[in-house]
Amino acid sequence: MILQDFIVSVKGGLYCRYGDFYLDARQPARLAVISHAHADHAIPGNGKVFCTAATRAFMQQRYGPMAAGAFSCPAYRESFMVGPVRVSFLPAGHMLGSAMVLMEYEGVRYLYTGDFKTQADPTCEPLETAEADVLITETTFARKDMLHPDAEKEMVKLSQTRYPILLGAYALGKSQRLVRLLNTHCPEKRILVHPGIAPFMKIYTAFGIDLGNWEPYNKKLLKSAEKDLVCLVTPLSYNSYGYAPNFVRVFASGWEQLQNKNGIKLFLSDHADWQGIILLIKSVSPKEVWTTHGEGTDLSNFFAGKLVVKILD
Repeated sequence: MILQDFIVSVKGGLYCRYGDFYLDARQPARLAVISHAHADHAIPGNGKVFCTAATRAFMQQRYGPMAAGAFSCPAYRESFMVGPVRVSFLPAGHMLGSAMVLMEYEGVRYLYTGDFKTQADPTCEPLETAEADVLITETTFARKDMLHPDAEKEMVKLSQTRYPILLGAYALGKSQRLVRLLNTHCPEKRILVHPGIAPFMKIYTAFGIDLGNWEPYNKKLLKSAEKDLVCLVTPLSYNSYGYAPNFVRVFASGWEQLQNKNGIKLFLSDHADWQGIILLIKSVSPKEVWTTHGEGTDLSNFFAGKLVVKILD
């Protein structure tokens, strides 16, 4: 029997009282199961954290000794117990080390996606799914009109410009994917990486991910404004670079509202779009879908009379 209170949304995050742990705790918790290392899912100060080895490395880089009191880092598909709940990780395809969390309790399987994507990405482990009775899914782009273009086609926009590029992107996950895409589809580009991004690049390399060629940020080169230069910077730096007038401004995001003031619109998301979410639901074959991290109304309407859709938060 599905327990409707197996996972509940509370102030501290998504809480499993049967195992007394939080999924991607929003406040420091005694026990936290963390799906991936982005700051809105992985906060410092938890007592004990269950996560993948890559997620631990990113958290330790970002938070230092405050990352967690202790870590336990099982391999993908290796089951472990958190109280009476059996847990295992499956690759989520969102970024390096990202994991879906499969929980089994009293014969019922609950699968929490964290953030995930279905597009191919050589900088992280490809998405794996499993059948479950309940799918607890992110719904960041769960609207029928949200369809992500092919990343390869988006890269053509960067290869065709004659101007140097100021490229803004999230420091972890998106930036590394961009460097690999640029190396593959725009090999003529010379890539400079901001110091707020570079430490994460080195962790990717340590985990065996080939990102291709890149160089540390260099102000002298930035001022030279060479034609094939790409300066990859964090969102904060991107918004403060008013002194780079010779550069075309580009910000990599799946959101239209973040594209309007840029010289080139670059739609690149590390989340599943509407089609990706529907494909995941078909693959998991759940009896119920519980939604989080977004808007679940379109899914509820789409599956009305066919599948129970519950909006957690």
